[in-house]
Formats: sequence, C-alpha cells, structure tokens
Amino acid sequence: MLETRLVDCHIYEGSGDDLAGQMDTGTHITLLPDVQLSQREPDATERIRIMWGQRLIDDLIAGRYRALICAVNAVDNSHGIINSLAQQLPTSQWNEKSITEYAKHFVQPNSVTVVKFDMDRVRVLGLLRPSQHEHLTLADLSCGFRKISAMLRDRPDRLPVASVSFLSARANKLIGPSGHEPSFECVLEAMYNAGYRGDVYAAPWMWESAQACVFPRYPFPDSFKHMCEGGF
Repeated sequence: MLETRLVDCHIYEGSGDDLAGQMDTGTHITLLPDVQLSQREPDATERIRIMWGQRLIDDLIAGRYRALICAVNAVDNSHGIINSLAQQLPTSQWNEKSITEYAKHFVQPNSVTVVKFDMDRVRVLGLLRPSQHEHLTLADLSCGFRKISAMLRDRPDRLPVASVSFLSARANKLIGPSGHEPSFECVLEAMYNAGYRGDVYAAPWMWESAQACVFPRYPFPDSFKHMCEGGF
C-alpha cells in the first residue's frame, strides 16, 4: 500500500519530484513526524509548534500573529526583529530610538521585565534583561515567559502568538548556566515549563542541521527521550 501511494502521489508537477531530489544546497533539515501517521485522534499533550522553514517577519507583516515575543534592551535595538518590525509595519509609530528610550524606563537591576509595545497590528512583548546582567540568562528567559504566559492567559485578543528562539542574537545574547549559549531544546523546555504554548520560529543557522533530524513540535516524542537516555 505504501509503495503504491508513493508511486501514485506527487508533490510537484511534471518532473519536479525527480529534480527536487537532486537539489542539495547543504542548507536543509530532515523533519520527522512526532506521532504515528495513522493516528486520527487529537494529541492529548499540548505542544509548542516549531515553525521550521518559515520567515517570522513575513508572517508578522501578513497579519498571521497578534503578538510577538522577542528580546529588547535599553542600549541598542538596531539589529533586533523589533526594529525590523517597527520599520515594516505601515501603521507603527515606533523606531529604534523610541524603542530603546522606552525600554530604559522599565529596566530593573536584578529582575527581567516584560515591556509591551503596541505596533497597532502586532503587540510586541519584549523581554528586557536586568541591568546587572551582561547577557540574557536562561533563568531570565524562564522568569520572563512565566510573566508572558500570565499576560496571555484568558486574553484571546493577544492570540495567536509567536516567539523568536533567542539563539544567535547579537545585543541580546542568551547564555545558559555553563556560560555558553544553550541548546534549542533547553530554550523550548524553559518556555514550555513556564506555560507557553504558542509558536516558536527556528533560528536561521538551524538550516545547517541536516545531520540531526528535527521534530515539528515540543515536547519531543517520548521514544526519542528514551533513546537519549540510553534506551532502544
């Protein structure tokens, strides 16, 4: 049955399937299903969707999300997605200077703050790291997402919501307990344990992860966790 289905069904018109199979640019991922393909019942576990291959800025401009979660700082936001969004949204009255100046009013010495920016079409929830922290920490991220989850609870006007991965950032570098950038799984775990159930967009560098298969949602399948713990 499966062999017949593969022969009879096509993704592309004409010879597109054969040609696409020969395309290897070195920038690709291998996406695996996280449930049995024959399963028809809804998943009993709430999960975070990982938006592999999608462009966050395009989806925001297209109006697919009402809220965005990203990092913001009180020094320089010229390279952040919040500045790109402010420039591209036609009805936004924000710019890099006003974003940074506004953030300065909310920065705390030892606790993360969630700063809200109303850009008309999109509400931005910016995680502002403490002034005493040189970088955003995984603990800051967890604390911030607990606050954000509370802000989103019973607020359908702020849904759907998307978040950046917080990885490979410039001014808002994320570090883990080891002093290095954490894995994507650690970031997803922090978000999930804080109550977040929205979408997360993968970082561009993850296109170089062809050797490591990826899953479309988090938590990852129990079978994968079992394998990582030494099971078969």
